[in-house]
Amino acid sequence: MAVPVTQPPSFLLTSLKADWTTKPFLQRCQELVKVIDDYPAKDLQPVFPWLVESVFGSLDGVIVGWNLRLLQPRTNEYSVVMEFLDPSGPMMKLVYKLQAEEYKYEVPVSYLPGPVKSSIHQGVLPDCPLFHNKLQFPLSGLLTLTLSLNPFEYYMFNFAYCLIAPRSFPQGQNGTASDSAYFVLVDTYLKYFLPTEGSVPPSPFSDARGSVSPPTPRSPSMPLAGYASQSSGLLKRHISHQPSVNADPAAQEIWRSETLLQVFVELWLHHYSLDMYQKLQSPQVKEPFSPTEEHILVVRLLVKHLHAFSNSLKPEQGPPSPSAHSHASPLEEFKRVVVSRFVQQKLYIFLQHCFGHWPLDVSFRAVLETWLSYIQPWRYTSEKSSPPGDSHSRSVPEKWASFVQENLLMYTRLFQGFLNRAVRTDLVNTKNALMVFRVGKVFAQPNLPEMIQKGEQLFLEPDHVLHQRQPRVFLTPSHGGSFLSARQPPEADAIFKVKSHVYSLEGQDCQYKQMFGSELRSTVLKLVQIIAQARQTAKRISDHSAEAAASQSLLSWFSIGSSDLNSTYTAGEADDAGECVRKTHEFLDRALDYLCQIFRLNTAQVTQLLANLAQVPDDLGSRQLPDCIRGENGLILTDLGRMQIINGLRRFDIQYQGDPELQPIRSYENALLVRLLYRLATFLNERYAVQMEALCSRTDLLGRLGRFYLSCPATAAERRRNSPATARAAAISRRPRLSLRTLASYRALLSIALLYLLGALFSFGLLSSTGLILVASAVYGLFMSLFSDKLKQH
Repeated sequence: MAVPVTQPPSFLLTSLKADWTTKPFLQRCQELVKVIDDYPAKDLQPVFPWLVESVFGSLDGVIVGWNLRLLQPRTNEYSVVMEFLDPSGPMMKLVYKLQAEEYKYEVPVSYLPGPVKSSIHQGVLPDCPLFHNKLQFPLSGLLTLTLSLNPFEYYMFNFAYCLIAPRSFPQGQNGTASDSAYFVLVDTYLKYFLPTEGSVPPSPFSDARGSVSPPTPRSPSMPLAGYASQSSGLLKRHISHQPSVNADPAAQEIWRSETLLQVFVELWLHHYSLDMYQKLQSPQVKEPFSPTEEHILVVRLLVKHLHAFSNSLKPEQGPPSPSAHSHASPLEEFKRVVVSRFVQQKLYIFLQHCFGHWPLDVSFRAVLETWLSYIQPWRYTSEKSSPPGDSHSRSVPEKWASFVQENLLMYTRLFQGFLNRAVRTDLVNTKNALMVFRVGKVFAQPNLPEMIQKGEQLFLEPDHVLHQRQPRVFLTPSHGGSFLSARQPPEADAIFKVKSHVYSLEGQDCQYKQMFGSELRSTVLKLVQIIAQARQTAKRISDHSAEAAASQSLLSWFSIGSSDLNSTYTAGEADDAGECVRKTHEFLDRALDYLCQIFRLNTAQVTQLLANLAQVPDDLGSRQLPDCIRGENGLILTDLGRMQIINGLRRFDIQYQGDPELQPIRSYENALLVRLLYRLATFLNERYAVQMEALCSRTDLLGRLGRFYLSCPATAAERRRNSPATARAAAISRRPRLSLRTLASYRALLSIALLYLLGALFSFGLLSSTGLILVASAVYGLFMSLFSDKLKQH
């Protein structure tokens, strides 16, 4: 359809905005496809920023957009959205159409990550080339700085920012993050622009010079590895005009790949600098940014794909030489340095922050798996030398030694961070035990501990070893090399790379703590002891759940039931607890084996430690209070006591300390009967209080029978002994009293009804059945009074 040339561009935008709120979603997308195909770039130019905001939401979070993070495959709009935003779909077609005309779009600097924004405000150009030659200085002052981005950069910036923008999503939205449209789109874009096979498909549009201009020129003679190592100077007052670039075919091939990766890394990882991270160690400093679990899952997806992308590098033919890299394609050069140059430093500080600030709960699993994915690049190769189930028995190939050495802190420093978390975590929890097991399994892979230890030895070599070489300045991670070369570097070169890595991430004055040193070994032994104690605690819980399951058997179901309303275990919960405990035992046992392998612990000593803990009487572990001191208002926990509670080693016996008759009415009780029986019991207790107290004070059979049927103060005193009750509450004494509340439970009512029904079947009348029930209750009470102590001992 021909477009009238007299129509102003704003008319199209006004028309689309009007249709956006009135027409169905599918119809809107179909019309957008037609508009993108029919209208020229001049008319689409003002539509583009509005459309991007309508899809991904506004940067300030006010406009939600299409809710890509909540859009699940089961919805009707899912397939339409995925087709519209596909790398070969209509939206990207619009991007390329505008890119060919070199339009620019502005993004406020205030939406950049903290370290980038701080650097710009200080007048220092950020290291990332994404921000070079793009800053604009309006007359209103420095606080209104903006970035001038081309259409592709603007689109990817808004897409990436969608993950971290503040959003107030509607309640009741369900679905997993890994199934959302956003997560799938991230995976699709990574596979399209960072392909493991073939090259990036060319743009469907071209400008008058025959090619779509990349955003930043690069001389054909400049190697990719040195692209990010340009010295950072002060910012210019005005942004320079982007020159057209068609002299370097290499830039044409991978500029979109570089741009996408730079945007993802800067917006998802670059929220903490080394200086900022050190300041965050102070508890008075407020966190500038807190990642979500969904954010971590997307970062893990990025890490896994970058490993696969880097590992798809074609092996070098013949002996390696410096000139061999110059003949490789730009995409191959990009694969060679993508991990070390783009990801390593920012991911390390990002994970350091997460290890130190993430809550001590099971959601840390996402952070853990992201870390384990990064330190195992050999998992993302095309080599299939053994079945997946046999992955632990397969040794880590020697060619990965250089990767381990040049990422040494990722293994050693973060392992130390995990140990500090593990000793403060409840390892009785199955999911927490699983995390310890996972870390142990990864680090116990054959040949990996030796590689890490070798890397530490290289770092600890004296600096005079480097003087044998030509003097050099320590490099930054941007000067990465191939991690896939089978050639082992010379000793001095390996020392240089390890020291460069550590100093660039931790600073020249860092105090390195060895992973296989004596200090960390003591922490590992402490963790071994905590694991052993957690196993014992899990065993006690297993025994308790088994007892609870037995007490809920069919025969006990027909009994009147216990008057202890604090007992809340059900048979189903006991079964679940037993299954969790079995898994906990398995994870902790295998974690102990892995720790012994990694640190070469004395197996006999560990076995003796487990045996000693197993011989500790159960009464000591299950009933001993956490470490505390007694204050004027009761018990006060010490730091050791808090640690004991966190790890499930000891606990308070938390019981209801008020009047049992005044507890809230349960769902299994009849509210009317509870109130009526309470009034009746209160009347009887007040009327016969003296007689009840005299009965319970007797030492003969009648006294024991009275203490069985009446609530005795001795029972309450025994409960308060192991409970953190205040001194004033503990001083309250209660007289013996009759409790009829058990009769208000539906189970008791059904049991009584069944007994009357059974009596009717044998031709017993109402009075006869009542008499038999009372006699049976008296016999049961007599039996329990005589043999209850022996049963408890058994």
